[in-house]
Amino acid sequence: MTVISRKLVELYDVLESLWEDKRTLQLIARVLITVFLASLLLIELSRLGLLPDRLTALLPTSHYYAINVAFSMLLGLEVFGLVFSLASSVSVSLGKQFEILSLILLRHSFKELVHFSEPLHWDSSTETVLHMLSNAGGGLVIFLLLGLYYTMQKHRPITCDPESTSKFIASKKIVSLLLLVLFSVIGVIDGIMYLSGTSLENFFSLFYTILLFSDVLLVLISLRYSSSYPIVFRNSGFAFATVLIRLALTAPPYYNVLIGIGAVVFAIGITFAYNRFEAPEPDDSPCG
Repeated sequence: MTVISRKLVELYDVLESLWEDKRTLQLIARVLITVFLASLLLIELSRLGLLPDRLTALLPTSHYYAINVAFSMLLGLEVFGLVFSLASSVSVSLGKQFEILSLILLRHSFKELVHFSEPLHWDSSTETVLHMLSNAGGGLVIFLLLGLYYTMQKHRPITCDPESTSKFIASKKIVSLLLLVLFSVIGVIDGIMYLSGTSLENFFSLFYTILLFSDVLLVLISLRYSSSYPIVFRNSGFAFATVLIRLALTAPPYYNVLIGIGAVVFAIGITFAYNRFEAPEPDDSPCG
């Protein structure tokens, strides 16, 4: 491992330790609560005409948008958690992707609330309610299937050579660190665009597109340490599941849920096949 690689791995370890620290989690919770309450307050002040016109133009008129703001921030934080999971396990990383997808579907359900009046009562089209039920129900199904997916994972190393395993983990940490920097930059740019009144691109669609390329990169990196067919097929299949997630994010209502659920079922099928695949005899195994 080169000096630069070693320094990058050390930086990753420091950031991961900071991210998983209990005090960091408490701070994040406080920030989310503050942003949610501040959003409600600003929207109310805007509705009362107590804010400058320039600021009022940037704010929505419905209090329900505050829920969307809070959920968007929560999902952004989940993205960082996903990046840190890349270094631990490919299967865990994919599971985190499904977790984010289920939360995105729930956020879509809450976003439909803006079509209702305040206080909340039935005055909207049936189609809006069906969209809410579809997205929320899809998130629930993915949540249930994830329990099965995680139960099936056996977390077998791709190689029994400790040195090779260490190098592979270091490679994943470097890729994760690069993704962390990239997503941070995208988040800052999106924030600046929002404050300038420019319409935003779909951050999570872009996020999963970039994640797809990183998944393929990790598949290629893994070939340096193991060319075992079951491992190559599993990792490649997991990368395809990311493609399905990406499609689910841009698909129209109902189709997005079907594609998202199909992606989880596909990942479960890959895991089942990988676990059932006949292992090599001890004499032929690198561990033998």
